[in-house]
Amino acid sequence: MKQGISIRKAVETDIDCIGKLYEDICDHLEKHNNYSGWKKGIYPVRADAEKGLMENALYAAWAGEKIAGTVILNHEPEEGYKNGKWLTEDDYRYIYVIHTLAVHPEFLKCGIGTKLLMFAEQKARKEGCVSIRLDVVKGNIPAEQLYQKCGYQLMGTVSLGYEAYGLPWYHLYEKVL
Repeated sequence: MKQGISIRKAVETDIDCIGKLYEDICDHLEKHNNYSGWKKGIYPVRADAEKGLMENALYAAWAGEKIAGTVILNHEPEEGYKNGKWLTEDDYRYIYVIHTLAVHPEFLKCGIGTKLLMFAEQKARKEGCVSIRLDVVKGNIPAEQLYQKCGYQLMGTVSLGYEAYGLPWYHLYEKVL
């Protein structure tokens, strides 16, 4: 990749690009291995980006004028996280949770996912957080390899209540900062 990547908090004018990014990813997944189980029109969708923006938790990675990826970073765990065996205490004021880490198909294997994780870690450390947690659908091998490469530890497997979508099991990961 020739140009650098900049990551910043998303703004209202980014929402169309992020909604399109989600659609492009789902289109790509329909044609290739859909390890994530994401489905166009179901998840992720523009409304997820709008909610992240409204909660001041949506970040976008840009390669010049092109959106390369996004992440939602907040202190709100999924309900099923209570069934996890974690390395740090469950005080989510000091724990960031990564949601909807997404990389545009045009930028796969360019290090965008790693850059978004590093950004999240820097932000968390700056704010005094003790760890970062996330979940990934069991069998999403590319994502799990990325998280493990970046120092996240597998903490167990739980249901997050998405059985109706054919997604019964999720692996929980945590990185202590």
